[in-house]
Amino acid sequence: MARTVVRPRAGWRLRSAKTEGEEQPATVERHVVPFPIRLLAMLCAFGFMVAFAVVLARLTLEPSPASTALVHTNLHPGRSLKAYLDQPALRDAVKQIGGNVVLGIPFGVLIPVLAPKARGLLRVLLLTAVVMLLVEFAQGALITGRAFDIDDVILNTSGALIGYLLLGRRMGRVVHARRRQPRKVRSAQRRAEKEKSAKESKGA
Repeated sequence: MARTVVRPRAGWRLRSAKTEGEEQPATVERHVVPFPIRLLAMLCAFGFMVAFAVVLARLTLEPSPASTALVHTNLHPGRSLKAYLDQPALRDAVKQIGGNVVLGIPFGVLIPVLAPKARGLLRVLLLTAVVMLLVEFAQGALITGRAFDIDDVILNTSGALIGYLLLGRRMGRVVHARRRQPRKVRSAQRRAEKEKSAKESKGA
């Protein structure tokens, strides 16, 4: 029995090769928000970050001699959380857990506005975790009545996650939004602007 060989059509092959070989038009990214407005937003975010840093330092880096016998280093995730939840008064547990979560929220809100290259979720969380780890190390090594607690870092980072999802991501997109344009269109716009300015100078 003879075999039937099915060969692809030459026209189809040519069209495919042409499609694959076609060069996509080069594009350039342009900020949607004008530079002065972006600069103002970044300066405001920087001011809020400085104010938050001062508050954070006062809350976490002030010595507490009265707590020396009560604090202890915690390197096991979940141990301090369990201790918070085992407290007889629910108010104390909410104060401890909620306070650490609230301390992390400004990171998630301000970092995407202040640092455009750190707008991604993982970058925000990583930067928050690094900063809070440094704070905890300083507490444990230098501050009387303070100790390193890994659960505080986890709660702070969770607060940054909440702040990023609720507000930070949207603010970063609005302030640093970009619009893609074909390079040819962009060049044509520049030429038109130059010609317009030249005509206005001649008319003057």
